[in-house]
Amino acid sequence: MMGDKIQARKVAEAAGAPTTPGTKEALRDVEELKEVAEQIGFPVIIKAAAGGGGRGMRIVHNMGSLVNSYETAKAEAFSSFNDESVYLEKFIEEPRHIEVQLLGDKQGNILHLGDRDCSIQRRNQKIIEEAPASGLSEDLKRKMGETAVKVAEAVGYYSAGTIEFLVDKNENFYFMEMNTRLQVEHPVTEMITGVDLVKEMIRISKGETLTLTQDQVEFRGHAIECRINAEDPEKFIPSPGQITDYHAPGGLGIRVDSAAYQGWNIPPYYDSMIAKLIAYAPDRQTAIKKMLGALDEYVIEGLGVRTNITLHRRVLKSLRFQEGRLSTKFLENFVQM
Repeated sequence: MMGDKIQARKVAEAAGAPTTPGTKEALRDVEELKEVAEQIGFPVIIKAAAGGGGRGMRIVHNMGSLVNSYETAKAEAFSSFNDESVYLEKFIEEPRHIEVQLLGDKQGNILHLGDRDCSIQRRNQKIIEEAPASGLSEDLKRKMGETAVKVAEAVGYYSAGTIEFLVDKNENFYFMEMNTRLQVEHPVTEMITGVDLVKEMIRISKGETLTLTQDQVEFRGHAIECRINAEDPEKFIPSPGQITDYHAPGGLGIRVDSAAYQGWNIPPYYDSMIAKLIAYAPDRQTAIKKMLGALDEYVIEGLGVRTNITLHRRVLKSLRFQEGRLSTKFLENFVQM
């Protein structure tokens, strides 16, 4: 029910979650596409119903490029998911991408483990995530947490999962999708809650009940995750090859999730992410400093191998990031590419 994004929107709306204006079903043809786009107004976004990771997604700012974007999105959706179904939504300009981590058992108990900010993205692919999201009111955080739980309850969800929201400049939030799985950025939630999400998933799969209630969930400190990708940090061209020198950082509050090692051949066939670097500290500013130190220590070298470590340094050192002025357009607007 939640893997198909069109169906997920229906479930979310029925559960009381706010959603952006858009189609209730997959677009039938170009005529319907134009009609709906005119009704809700530009900019709009075309999304693959079975999509994820930014594939089958196109932002359209005017009628002139609408049909071509529609056909391109359908083709990409079919190529990526073997399903060309796409739908249309109003595009929220420069939102923050905020998600809520959920955990539920087979007995019907569901709770949330707080929020994460995943706004630093390139081509709809997350690059930096942090928990908790900074600069948002406690009232908004409470509403998003409660809404996420209601949506999960509506489908009888169990195991780890995530509800993703877009938040505009006025703190209006909109349901975007549910990820019915463990996500790349789950370590930042683990760091601030002390909850081992993978361990809980295994317990839940065995039929055991949650070890926590919502009132027992505590949040301490701040965590940031940088996705270390094997790609050119300026042109973003994939950079596979053999690692000849590898040294991972360590120390208090530093965590590295990776399968990389000296002598490993980075394959060209998959996602370019080769490591997740996580820094934890009592507060956000200290976590940023700790992450910068860890990035300086991280050595990944090889013949033809480049990584985006330098990009992470530039982002974390920027005043806009340090002040928490984030949006999904952060990289596009404030980092020269």
